[in-house]
Amino acid sequence: MSTVELRHSSGAMALVHLHGAHITSWRTADGVERLFLSKRTEFKAGAAIRGGVPIIFPQFAALGSLPKHGFARISTWHLRDNTSLDTVTFELKDSAETRAIWPFKFVASYQVWLGKDQLKMQLNVKNVDDKPFSFTAALHTYLRTNDIDAVAVSGLQGLHYRDSANGNAEHIENNEAVRFAGEVDRIYFATSNPVLMQDTEHVVQCKAEGFSDTVIWNPGEALSKKLTDMDDDGYKNMVCIEAAAIASPVKLAPDDTWQGAQVLIAN
Repeated sequence: MSTVELRHSSGAMALVHLHGAHITSWRTADGVERLFLSKRTEFKAGAAIRGGVPIIFPQFAALGSLPKHGFARISTWHLRDNTSLDTVTFELKDSAETRAIWPFKFVASYQVWLGKDQLKMQLNVKNVDDKPFSFTAALHTYLRTNDIDAVAVSGLQGLHYRDSANGNAEHIENNEAVRFAGEVDRIYFATSNPVLMQDTEHVVQCKAEGFSDTVIWNPGEALSKKLTDMDDDGYKNMVCIEAAAIASPVKLAPDDTWQGAQVLIAN
């Protein structure tokens, strides 16, 4: 698959596939890989890449009538601007194929900025149709961990969440940090503070801009073994912290534009 490599003067690098405008690698200046990528992922047309940062649009998960997670992550994006070594812009427009399942005209752009210890991803969606539409979206970021048992995700205490792994029951997060003793699949609503992922080797701060919700996901051992594109023990080395717009779908009138971003800062 065609790829674009970003390089920063500090030595940091990132790799982005035109398939899905999918970031599959982010190494900070210290040479440490910060994203998880499954060894079993399928790099082929029509298949999603397991790991990195899939772009979820125009539907999150199965919360609607479209295919799971929409079509952006399995579409070929076009390279719009790659004049800088550390910045790139991709574009995706509606087509006969997308309109067959989601009957709207749109232009989506996706910018990636690479810094010494930062990675910023911004999704822009413009309604170029003559009627309004709504959508849900997420940047489905897979962060690399050395041991899921040592992972603590903080910044969510006191928030309302939906427990998708346990019958969509709704709770308030009482714990200072989320830890992982099995499958965790939660949508935290109205998140405004940065979320911090920490284990014995990695510390990454996740800031969202324009996204109202945060998804935390780890498949746990049982589900990891059922996923054909995931290593049986892949769950041990990843946790997803996703900037998302789910609870209140984004509504766009003709000619309106929405943007949402996630900034990852490694310490």
